[in-house]
Amino acid sequence: MSGELERDYTVGDEIGRGRYGVVSRCHSTLTGECFAVKSIDKRLIQDDAVDSLCLQNEAKLMQLVSGHPNVIGFFDVYEDDDFLHVVLEYCAGGDLFQRITARPALAESEARRFLLPLMEAIAHCHNHGIAHRDIKPDNILFNSYNELKLADFGSAECFGGGGLMSGIVGTPYYVAPEVLAGRDYNETVDVWSAGVILYIMLAGIPPFYGESAHEIFEVVLRANLRFPRKVFSSVSAEAKDLLRRMLSKDVSRRFSADQVLRHPWMTNGGDSIDVGLLA
Repeated sequence: MSGELERDYTVGDEIGRGRYGVVSRCHSTLTGECFAVKSIDKRLIQDDAVDSLCLQNEAKLMQLVSGHPNVIGFFDVYEDDDFLHVVLEYCAGGDLFQRITARPALAESEARRFLLPLMEAIAHCHNHGIAHRDIKPDNILFNSYNELKLADFGSAECFGGGGLMSGIVGTPYYVAPEVLAGRDYNETVDVWSAGVILYIMLAGIPPFYGESAHEIFEVVLRANLRFPRKVFSSVSAEAKDLLRRMLSKDVSRRFSADQVLRHPWMTNGGDSIDVGLLA
């Protein structure tokens, strides 16, 4: 453990674990305030050039986008020979995966209340030239005030100036087809992933399903979007229109994050967010 980190924070129990490290609860030695610290073991990725670059980028990119109310707060970074420690906002309210799997499907008003702050966060990142590239319910957290927070920028990339990105990153159900196809792609891969989340919230099932990662990749590559009548009979035409625009295989026709926020389904129901409904 970094001596400087231990000087400033008291590190407590583990609250999460990933491929390259752990997330622990910690408290400021000065104020007693609770935070989370993501400790990444650099020795585990020293032979992987791509992951090593992502590690170097993560803290830098988080500093650029932190400060938005729907992006997880970034506070400190410490580095020693073996570890990188990133001190983040502590989110005690769990993640979106837990909330949307607790019930078969959500009402459109509830789905909108999750999608709106998520798209605000994505638009904020895109307007700063940063693509998240791993939008999924597990990376969407809630703090103790039930505010939605986009987290885990380990796969994020800078595309400033309208540049394209490359590299296969993401999670099977949520990754865009152009990523799997090995083509260069733009930031709307995040819109695709958010569209998958919206579909799951409204239908209770993913739009592109397979029994294995390979099968999922095959159906994602085909991107044959369907709205089964049994599942979507009570879903509005406006919601299905938005899904078609977010889950367009033709990238030139896919909506940007800002366009999603301006879509009638978002704006017509865009009353103030009732925090109680997020609980």
